[in-house]
Parts: sequence; structure tokens; C-alpha cells
Amino acid sequence: MPCVSNGPLSQVPVVNEAITYIAEVTVGVDNQTFHLLVDSGSSNTWVGANASYTYIPSSSSVWTDDIVIVDYGSGYFFGYEYFDTVALSNELIIKNQSIGVADFQQGFNSMDGILGIGPVDLTDGTILGSLAPVTTVPTVSDNLFSEGVISTEVVGVSFVPTTGASNEPEGELIFGDIGGSSRFTGQITYTPKETDYWGITQSISYGDTEIMASAIGVVDTGTTLNYMPTDTFNAYINSTGGTFDEATGLYEITQEQYDALDNLIFTIGGTDFPLTANAQIWPRDLNENIGGEEGRIYLAAVATGMCTLVQYRLTDDLMLLRPDPIEDLNFINGYVFLERFFSIFDNSNSRVGFATTSYTNATTN
Repeated sequence: MPCVSNGPLSQVPVVNEAITYIAEVTVGVDNQTFHLLVDSGSSNTWVGANASYTYIPSSSSVWTDDIVIVDYGSGYFFGYEYFDTVALSNELIIKNQSIGVADFQQGFNSMDGILGIGPVDLTDGTILGSLAPVTTVPTVSDNLFSEGVISTEVVGVSFVPTTGASNEPEGELIFGDIGGSSRFTGQITYTPKETDYWGITQSISYGDTEIMASAIGVVDTGTTLNYMPTDTFNAYINSTGGTFDEATGLYEITQEQYDALDNLIFTIGGTDFPLTANAQIWPRDLNENIGGEEGRIYLAAVATGMCTLVQYRLTDDLMLLRPDPIEDLNFINGYVFLERFFSIFDNSNSRVGFATTSYTNATTN
């Protein structure tokens, strides 16, 4: 069983918005509220993507005259860098957080910005101006730790597969000690952080057949689907019998093929983390969000080498989400994986952890 802590948990609710997870964050002494995409694949925190929720400097704001520029797989932003008070919750308040304020952005119209929970190395080169030649800026996790708000620099991520219901359980971020959390079950498997990203080594099997030998890739809360190398993905599709669907950019299977699906097994740190048949498909109640048809079954995986963009429809905006342009990495475990397994991003020990949850074998999709 996991070690249980008697200390309080520092929790931040996050909401499933069909293709992203969003956290509500306040900035400044006047508590300006922003809804930010939770992204472990980047580390800068910024606001101002939505013109309806612009950042207004307050008495706690410090303007640096520095420029911040960050590229993402789904777009980019540039703007000015401020230091300000940032509150993730009533308990998680950072007094002096570097925060970007977008002057221009592309690809983020359905959110107010990004809460970056990736490693600090990913901020390297994003700030231009008086901070140079300083190459990195502390992340929210760094500052929570350095300001003594949390005792260990760890972020636990609990995502919950959606049912489409208005009263469904919310996800959660836990900063600091995760030991007392009821969000995971059993033992935690840890594996070393392999890259500047939250990179890990894993292999992938479909049923009893290995389809990807041990390789390095990343775990990314900001990527919706699971991305596999092209040959691995082709082996998976050939085994499942999926056919390409032009409307969604995903592969569709029949009910009979769904009933025959084997587990898709991710082996990490010597432990198997199997995605059941239900965990391998896009939530059927949300087919409309990706341009799909009611009653159809779509596999929630794509190839990293696919040249076509997978299109997702979110409210009235058409967003094109792709994995970040990460070279020499073989896979991305997106949030459809993280909805079935509790994940731990441990800066203090430079490692990533996973554990089962009550949703590992859920049939919500």
C-alpha cells in the first residue's frame, strides 16, 4: 500500500473540457481569474489568450520589460513578462511568480492561457531582455517549493474519464506531498526522468505481442491522445481492424471489433499499465466534439508520423492539436492515458511515477 501522510493535501480542481483539462487560477492582489490549460509538456505560465479576460496590472504587479515567446505544437504566443502573486488555491499562493501576458497568440482561443507544470529546463530561451543571460525562469512548482508552500517539489495529476454528465467527478492536481491522497490505489511505480521534458522509457504491447520495443518518449497532460511511432501504430491498427475516418482524423472500429479488443499495455519501470478496451476509445458521448457521429467508436490514438492534422471541435472554435514538436522522441502518453492512471511528476527526485486508480478499469467511454 502507498505511504500515507498525516499532512494536509494541497489540491487544485481541474475540469475536463473535452480535449483539454483546465485549472482556475487567480493573479494579482485583486484576484483576476483565468482558466488555464494544464500542461506538463511546457513550463511557462501565461495569461491573456482570451480577449475577454485581459490581465490588468495591480499593486502587486512588477513589469520587467522582458519579452516572452513560447512555441507549441498547437500554436504559439508572445508578450511581456511580469512578476505577480499567483494563487492556484487558497493554500497554494505564490508571492513572486514569473507570468507571461500575451500580446499575440495563435491556437489558444478556447482558454485564457497555460499553467505550465513541466520541468524548468523547458523555459530555457523563452525570455528575451534584461533577464538574459539567465536562461530559465522558475516554474510554479519551483516557486511553491522555494517559498516554502510545499515541502517537496512534486505534482500529482488525477484526471478522470468524462461521462458527459454535468455532475461527473472533477480531476485534481496535488502539489507537494501526495501520500495522503485517495486518488490512487496500490503501489506507485517510479521511473527516471529521461529528458528535459517529463520523458520516460517504456515499451508497448497489444495483448501478448510487443509492438514497440523499449524507447524514450514523454508524458504530456497537454496532449489529448496517445501518440505512437508509425510502425507501432500500424501494427496496432492492423490488429484492431480500424479504418480511417476522414471527418475526425481518427480510426474507427465496429462494435464487434471493440468487443474483441485486447489490452494495450504500457510497460514502465517493470510494471504493466494496461489500457482496457474502454480506455482505448474516444468517449462516445463526446463524439460531436471531434466532428464524429453518434454511436460510432473511434480509437483514441494516432501515429507520431501522421502528416494529417487531427481536428477537434471545441465549442465554436476549431482547434488543431498536435503533439509539441519534440525531436528524437518516440511516443507521447496523452491525457487519455493519464485518465486511467494517477501520475506523479517529481522534481525533487527527477522521476515520474504511476499508479492505478478507481478509473483504471472504468467503462465510462
